[in-house]
Amino acid sequence: MSTTRTYAVRRKRSVPERIALHIRKYWRLHLLALPAVILLLLFNYAPMFGVMLAFQDFTVDGGFFGSKFVGFKNFEFMFETNDAWRITRNTVLYNIAFIGVNVSLSVLLAILFNELYIRKLAKTLQTLIIMPNFLSLAVVAIIAYGFLKGGPDGLINQLMKATGGQQRDWYLYKPIWPFLLVFINAWRGVGYGSIVYVASISGISQEYYEAAVLDGASKVQQARYVTLPHLKKIIVIMLILNIGSLLRGDFGLFYNVTQNNGRLYEVTDVIDTYIFRALKTNPNTGMSAAASFYQSMAGLVLVIAANLLVRKIDEESSLF
Repeated sequence: MSTTRTYAVRRKRSVPERIALHIRKYWRLHLLALPAVILLLLFNYAPMFGVMLAFQDFTVDGGFFGSKFVGFKNFEFMFETNDAWRITRNTVLYNIAFIGVNVSLSVLLAILFNELYIRKLAKTLQTLIIMPNFLSLAVVAIIAYGFLKGGPDGLINQLMKATGGQQRDWYLYKPIWPFLLVFINAWRGVGYGSIVYVASISGISQEYYEAAVLDGASKVQQARYVTLPHLKKIIVIMLILNIGSLLRGDFGLFYNVTQNNGRLYEVTDVIDTYIFRALKTNPNTGMSAAASFYQSMAGLVLVIAANLLVRKIDEESSLF
């Protein structure tokens, strides 16, 4: 009898029982999280139902369930075009440059902010550097046009004239645009990206720095041997997450800032801008959904692959 009772007490609860017990125990926390969960389901998971558009010849009359199923036909336009290699190359190379430059500068800025003894100055500089992130790319395009427009009114041409340099119509000069787009992207994103690293640095125990000072370490050595090792995990996690957008281009940057100039397509055209122009001439909901689905799935595969690679090298630094 005692053995049976002991077994009954020690019997492992089933999953539904454990869930019900957890909800009864923490019902206040679940109630607090309920609005956020509902919003997540409505705006993040429910729209995933629209993925089926990528495999249909969608019509308004037919709707989701009455439209003709066409398989992978909607994906063909991206791969059969002669421009497929160019737009894929540009998208991947630009994103690699964006990730490398932005992460490096964000970490450097975070370290510099941490070394400023006047905290009000550090906060002020951080605010000023973050502000470009909140500018619309349409506004950034207007600012860029003021600098780059041809003729004597362009600010760069005025500078060239004053220094004896060659004046150009910069919207027709392809070599400058890869560097210019990387610069603009960094100008907008580095300040905002540094917030994560500033928060991580603030969590490092001061005892490590005090020990380094006692050993005679300089500021550069403290950053190299104390700060960077502690930032390694968050840097790797941010890199893994950024890899997921390797096949997504910043539409506003590549379309607005370049003024959609056809003479620059060789160095500025990416998957998103190419699809947009294709859909302007041939409006097709299925093609748009197929392009978005392809980019999302490619991003998912890249994130999983990058995480597996990191896990093999250093399991503690992996995302999952």
